[in-house]
Amino acid sequence: MRHLSYKTKFANKETHKSEWFVIDASNQTVGRLSVRLATILRGKHKPSYTPHADAGDNIIVLNCEKVVFTGNKGEQKIYLDYSGYPGGQKQEAAQDLLKRHPERIIERAVKGMLPKNRLGRAMYKKLHVYVGNEHPHSAQKPSQLK
Repeated sequence: MRHLSYKTKFANKETHKSEWFVIDASNQTVGRLSVRLATILRGKHKPSYTPHADAGDNIIVLNCEKVVFTGNKGEQKIYLDYSGYPGGQKQEAAQDLLKRHPERIIERAVKGMLPKNRLGRAMYKKLHVYVGNEHPHSAQKPSQLK
């Protein structure tokens, strides 16, 4: 039997080269932006996508305070937190959380779209969300992502 000329290539730590991207979040919908970010973090935009390996890229999100919610989600969407103690459940509307900690909205949305295991936690660490236009990652020479 002859050796087959086609063979599935899987990405791994040795073959994968991680890139850095900058995304401006101003006037973008939270859900649509989060889906795009989760896709890039998982590496699904690359032809070498491997589900069991971390083949994604690093992302820097700027101007997270300028994201928008469609419809009435600003008033109606509720974020819940629980301390683990009786009576320790707190709730906050999306518009209030956007004023207090705008980076948490994007972080929570993207985290919910990643795998719930150690691979997903490693992917989540490559997401960097900042308020305003400045970021401390200029040494990595990030490219602008449209």
